[in-house]
Amino acid sequence: MTAEMFPKEKTIDLRKKHIGPSCKVFFSHDPIKIVRAKGQYMYDENGVRYLDCINNVAHVGHSHPMVVKAGAEQMELLNTNSRFLHDNLVQYAQRLQATLPEKLSVCYFVNSGSEANDLALRLAWEYTGHKDVITLDNAYHGHVSSLINISPYKFHQLANAEQSKSVHVALSPDLYRGNYRQDHPDPATAYADDVNNLIQKAHEKGHKVGAFIAESLQSCGGQVIPPAGYFQKVAQHVHQAGGLFIADEVQVGFGRVGTHFWAFQLQGEDFVPDIVTMGKPIGNGHPMSCVVTTREVAEAFKNSGMEYFNTFGGNPVSCAIGLAVLDVIEKEDLQGNALRVGGYLMRLLEQQKEKHPLVGDIRGRGLFVGAELVRDRVKLTPATAEAQDIIYKLKEQHILLSADGPHRNVLKFKPPMCFSEEDADMVVEKIDEILTDIEKALGLQMPSTVHTENGSHKRNVQPEENGCHHSNGIGHSRDTSQQHASQQNKRLRP
Repeated sequence: MTAEMFPKEKTIDLRKKHIGPSCKVFFSHDPIKIVRAKGQYMYDENGVRYLDCINNVAHVGHSHPMVVKAGAEQMELLNTNSRFLHDNLVQYAQRLQATLPEKLSVCYFVNSGSEANDLALRLAWEYTGHKDVITLDNAYHGHVSSLINISPYKFHQLANAEQSKSVHVALSPDLYRGNYRQDHPDPATAYADDVNNLIQKAHEKGHKVGAFIAESLQSCGGQVIPPAGYFQKVAQHVHQAGGLFIADEVQVGFGRVGTHFWAFQLQGEDFVPDIVTMGKPIGNGHPMSCVVTTREVAEAFKNSGMEYFNTFGGNPVSCAIGLAVLDVIEKEDLQGNALRVGGYLMRLLEQQKEKHPLVGDIRGRGLFVGAELVRDRVKLTPATAEAQDIIYKLKEQHILLSADGPHRNVLKFKPPMCFSEEDADMVVEKIDEILTDIEKALGLQMPSTVHTENGSHKRNVQPEENGCHHSNGIGHSRDTSQQHASQQNKRLRP
């Protein structure tokens, strides 16, 4: 049985005719028609295999047999809404809660990351009675209207759009390109103080903050790893103002960071958000998501007098699939694999940074890694065209990678969690070759290395370079300990 109904040209024509023109495809000048996928590989209509380095939705690998089987078997028995009792719902909620801090104990199941973040805002608004929201610059939280309003990554693209007066945009805690960098004595406090200043300005205008929302690691914003202690300090300011802290784990949860099951845990055991949202990887491609919060917040939402019902959220098939995903993460030690392979990938990319002047920064945790390309390592001139050139040349080599960030110059690695060291070798080898060709065409060379007075190595500064080179941030440390990973895997068991 073939997975292709139409020739590629016919598929393109029908898409142009019947699908909204704002729904874009990858590689628009020559899009790829994918007809099947397995593990970390995708196959086009001609059987050509592509290595998938971008699909954090197929978390445990495309078409994983355990996940497919769980969904099919439950679909043969029953699929209905959550107004009927069913063990899958409560078992899955129990399993999810076991991966989280104890106070995060109440689940609401929905169908997408956008739904989850929209519900999280409703919970915060109802609990606090306040409507203002603080978000981070370059953030993306979803496609529904309430979330476009708090997603600078999106609303900055709108012509003549006015930012909502109830939305306040804080500085992205970027240690490489942001206002406070690695050479700052306390960037966590500096960035948190910016949030506090927004709170005070809102109060002066008679506004009150209901929520601060942040991706635990910014993805569309350019793989940004916030400095340790930042979330704790922000939470303190937000709580003092009567608001709640929402951690958006839609892109980065479920063991992707390697050392921890949830990316917000990178900040330390003393930080616990008030609400956590989950999506993309939760169902390995099946449309499902979840909001987890405290009993106090859930009770306030109930006391509003409005029942909450979601037709498909928490249905038996979705919960069976969610349970299977947790089982695979544990059985195949995918969190441990993210730690090991992610660390290996980071080391390979760091070597490229030493070799290629276009590579300005390497940052990430686990299998969430970014390589920022710059024309000038002091001025940090974004190498946007070069990043796009790399993406298209990799596609010709049957490797799928994307570039993002506010300047579209950050190569993003967020592959299925079964990604291997061999895969990392292949990708970085191709990137090395492409960078060599681009730099040769541009006449770029690495400056020579000299010794400073304290014995450390320093690059000679070229005549046009007269500033300070900012080194990597917290996300660049490579913790090789797997103790956290094994502890988290144990907590997945029923």
